[in-house]
Amino acid sequence: MIKFDLKCDNDHIFEASFDDSDSFEKQRKKKLIDCPFCGSSKVFKSVMAPNIASKSNSIAKQKRNQEKVFANYNQQIKKLKEEVEKNYTYVGKKFPEEARKIHYGEKEDKPIYGEATEKESKDLIEEGIPLIRLPFEKKQKKKN
Repeated sequence: MIKFDLKCDNDHIFEASFDDSDSFEKQRKKKLIDCPFCGSSKVFKSVMAPNIASKSNSIAKQKRNQEKVFANYNQQIKKLKEEVEKNYTYVGKKFPEEARKIHYGEKEDKPIYGEATEKESKDLIEEGIPLIRLPFEKKQKKKN
């Protein structure tokens, strides 16, 4: 396995492992590699420094870097959640039914989000209905 630092067209940098350089190129051309921060499939190799063991490569430094990555990731997820909740209609457990109605022209085409089981998601994809799994919990109703 070989590790590459990758960068998406939104300048997010992340690490991924591949069997070899050709494997990376094949997956990139087929758009099988997505940025974990924004989902963009426009990725390319970033400039990499050799991984030379030294005192500066301490566990503490690695932990700080990891904390920065997770802080950025959590910030991006929060931003995504806010955008979805602001611009999409929550349909709850009726998501598969509503997605089908929209896909087959039985309902107005509008952005929706909701809940679906693993099987329901798979069935929708097999029907050609596009969906994306969202990395956050549904919006909680405010209690008075």
